[in-house]
Amino acid sequence: MDRHKAIVLVVTMLVAGILAARRADAQTFQTYRCVDGTQFIIGLYDGDRRAFLQIDGEPVTLARRPAVSGIRYSGAGVTLRIPKAGPTTVKHLKRPVTACAVI
Repeated sequence: MDRHKAIVLVVTMLVAGILAARRADAQTFQTYRCVDGTQFIIGLYDGDRRAFLQIDGEPVTLARRPAVSGIRYSGAGVTLRIPKAGPTTVKHLKRPVTACAVI
């Protein structure tokens, strides 16, 4: 009887691990092109409040910040705003804010 319980426990743990790994794999990647010629890729993962960008060939991790309308991420001198209405904007490397669109 103890051996049977051990086998059931191991199988249950394996199934739970596989299901958890599949949920962690859910992700969204989008490529944006901005008016000033900047192009960046953003990666968003389910269960993670950070945004992962590749902008100007460099990886940047942005933390989610409070916003009045929409979503705002910032960190490492980069600010990304995704409003509920209107264009997405990015500000980085002492450049002015520029509008961006998904390509």
